[in-house]
Amino acid sequence: MNVKKVPFSKEQIQKIIEKYPTPFHIYDEKAIRDNARKLYRAFSWVKGKNNEGFKNFFAVKACPNPYILKILKEEGMGTDCSSLPELMLSEKVGITGEEIMFSSNDTPNEEFVKAKQLGAIINLDDISFIERLEKTDGIPDLICFRYNPGPIKEGSEIIGNPVEAKYGLTREQIIEAYRIMKEKGVKRFGLHTMVVSNMSNINYLIDTAKMLFELIVEVHEKVGIEFEFVNLGGGVGIPYKPEDKPVDYDVFSKGVKKYYDKLIVGNKLDPIRVVMECGRAVTGPYGFLVMKVRHVTHKYRDFVGTDACSANLMRPLLYGAYHHITVLGKESQPCDHVYDVVGSLCENNDKLAIQRKLPKIEVGDILVQHDTGAHGHAMGFNYNGKLRSAELLLRPDGEILQIRRAETVDDYFSTLDFSGLKNFRG
Repeated sequence: MNVKKVPFSKEQIQKIIEKYPTPFHIYDEKAIRDNARKLYRAFSWVKGKNNEGFKNFFAVKACPNPYILKILKEEGMGTDCSSLPELMLSEKVGITGEEIMFSSNDTPNEEFVKAKQLGAIINLDDISFIERLEKTDGIPDLICFRYNPGPIKEGSEIIGNPVEAKYGLTREQIIEAYRIMKEKGVKRFGLHTMVVSNMSNINYLIDTAKMLFELIVEVHEKVGIEFEFVNLGGGVGIPYKPEDKPVDYDVFSKGVKKYYDKLIVGNKLDPIRVVMECGRAVTGPYGFLVMKVRHVTHKYRDFVGTDACSANLMRPLLYGAYHHITVLGKESQPCDHVYDVVGSLCENNDKLAIQRKLPKIEVGDILVQHDTGAHGHAMGFNYNGKLRSAELLLRPDGEILQIRRAETVDDYFSTLDFSGLKNFRG
């Protein structure tokens, strides 16, 4: 039987629903903390120039909730930001300075200004941004460039092929970019890449580190600079399906260290701090979308209609992504019925699961969709006027904390200006 566990019982959820109506996302704080510590233990060998240890810059886009960011800050993480609101959210929870990695991507000038104001590490996405950065707020003391390896690395279904990607500098461009920055007087340097998303192949992840270490050696030889850190990116996958295996952090780390010792230590370029920007791997498995069944209909297919929809979890609609479903109270029953699990959007592809084997579903059943702790609530939207759901936190002591209230109709209409409507002629 395909089983994935949830950190709560049906009785617990029923009590929660009395106060917080479905649908809602709920996160398991203890599991998130335990996972963060496991990642840091695996990379405990890392030591930078000033004896800094490993750091993960949590990708804010995965779960942009201040309570989640505060938890991760307490576990030693910084933030990976790519927009002004993400920078401001980091600042609000006390994450500033070089605890922030700001990666440019079609970036407006005011975002560079805010990043420099906060003292964030600025990671440039294109060689043309050097001139823009210099004209807007000046070149910072520490600079990083994002490398796009092009045809030498295959991408993944979600992020695409590097050759087609809008992100990063080519090998020739990145060598020239570091040469320009050296001439401008920059003394501190970092290197970054991000070539896949949701990758569970440890050999691929290790090979990415090897690629970056080789590039550091080449840049050092051609440009004569020393690197302070290398950012291996994120993209570490999680086991969405019951049969999937999680990435073994210890095996991953051991492989990275092997090439670090061979290429960085072997070329006398150490110490260089190794960092990452994992988001999905940190919080993804520890979030759950809870919903109730409104309807069960029988047409050419059998459909389970829920009070959640793709506005609450867009990944199945956008990527055809699989998110496991548990029917609370029916975990031991045979999955001998096949359903499309759908929402009420006026779109036929508003489906949270397609032809999914589940126990017999009845109106009122509580469904839990797994692995929504990253790119779940964060990717929500208001199509059809759907309101954003609440986010809840399951504390280690079993208490429930609302960390984002559900959007109201007044919230939805608050940005619309009706004042001139009476005299408006279309």
